[in-house]
Order: sequence, then structure tokens, then C-alpha cells
Amino acid sequence: MVKLEKHHKSRDALEKLNWRNPLHWLATGFGSGLSPVAPGTFGTLAAIPFYWLMMDLPLAVYIAITAIAAIAGIRICQSATNAIGQSDHGSIVWDEFVGFWITMIAAPKGLLWLLTGFLLFRLFDVIKPWPIRWLDRYVKGGLGIMIDDVLAGVFGLIVMQILAHFF
Repeated sequence: MVKLEKHHKSRDALEKLNWRNPLHWLATGFGSGLSPVAPGTFGTLAAIPFYWLMMDLPLAVYIAITAIAAIAGIRICQSATNAIGQSDHGSIVWDEFVGFWITMIAAPKGLLWLLTGFLLFRLFDVIKPWPIRWLDRYVKGGLGIMIDDVLAGVFGLIVMQILAHFF
């Protein structure tokens, strides 16, 4: 019963989002974060088509877009947080987009590498090794929402580059 009440409370919070506000669309990953199950995973999946659009860009342009998305993400996520009234609602998945894109910086092309990047990012985002867990716990607001996934993306990037070097 408590879980059901929490789900309804969570859904009620979503009604506070303004779907005419482009920041709220971005924050929810164009609606992918509205999934009642594993919204972070669905948010990461929704980031893949955007990665495909960016992957052939020059590396400097790819990194610039990703950095802009990360910095803008602080405001994007804070806007949705303010509307919802909860500090890190599960439907806010812009951070997953950015974290995945960071993992995929200079990744080799191919479906296996895409899957590897997806799994690495999700792994670091879910298990939250130090200092990710500490940041997730103590840094709040839009910055807090973004910073742990940015760092999970960096961890994924490091592992991807090591794998790419040896394979």
C-alpha cells in the first residue's frame, strides 16, 4: 500500500510540470523519464538517437555540445525540480542523457561499443562508487542532479577508453 501511495504521490508531482515549458520537456528526456519503471534506463535509451546524430561530429564539437548540455542541465533540472517540488524526482533524466554522452566521448563506432557504453554508464550511475554516492547525497538542486551523472559518465568514459585501447 505504501508503494502504491508513493507511486500516486510521484504521479501527482508530475502534474505540476508545465508541458509548454521546453525546460520540462528536456528535463524529462522528451518524456522518456515518465516511464513508471526504470526511468533512468529509459532516459539513457532515449539519449542514444541523439548520440547517433552527434557521433560523427568533430571531437571538439561533440565535447562542446556535451559540455553545454551539462552546464545547461543545471538550470533544466532545477526548473523541473522547482515545479515538481521534489529534490531529485525520478522523471528528471536529462542528467542521464549527458552522462551517457560523456561515456561515449571518442568511443569506437559499432553496436558492441554502444552497448558497452550504455552498460558502463548505467552501472556507474546505479552503483554510485565513491565519490559519486557522496555527491548524490550531499549536493542538491540542479547541480546535484547533474553532478553525480556527469561523474558516472566520466567513470564510464575512462573504462571505455581503456577497453578501446586494449581491444
